[in-house]
Amino acid sequence: MSVIVKPIFTEKQTALTDKFENRYGFIVEPSANKVEIKNAVEALYNVHVESVNTMKYDGKLRSRYTKSGVVQGRTSSYKKAIVTLKKGETIDLFSNI
Repeated sequence: MSVIVKPIFTEKQTALTDKFENRYGFIVEPSANKVEIKNAVEALYNVHVESVNTMKYDGKLRSRYTKSGVVQGRTSSYKKAIVTLKKGETIDLFSNI
C-alpha cells in the first residue's frame, strides 16, 4: 500500500504550484514520514524530490439539524505533504485520472 492517498487539487494548492513551478501537494497516510513520502513520489512519478514539508490537520467539528435533533460529529483528520522537486522537473497530475 502506498503512503500517498491522493494529490491536492484545491484553488490554494493550484496557486502555490503556479507561483513555485516545482511544488506539489499530496494527502498522505498519517503514519508516513518524510523519507517514505519522498521515496513514494520518486517511484510513482519518476522525478527527483528536493524536499518534503509535512503538516497534520485535525478534523473539523460539524453539526446538523435533523428530525431527531442536533447531530454532532467530526470530519476525519489527515496529513498533508508539500513536495518540492528539483529545478526543471514537473509532475503531470492529470495523466493518472
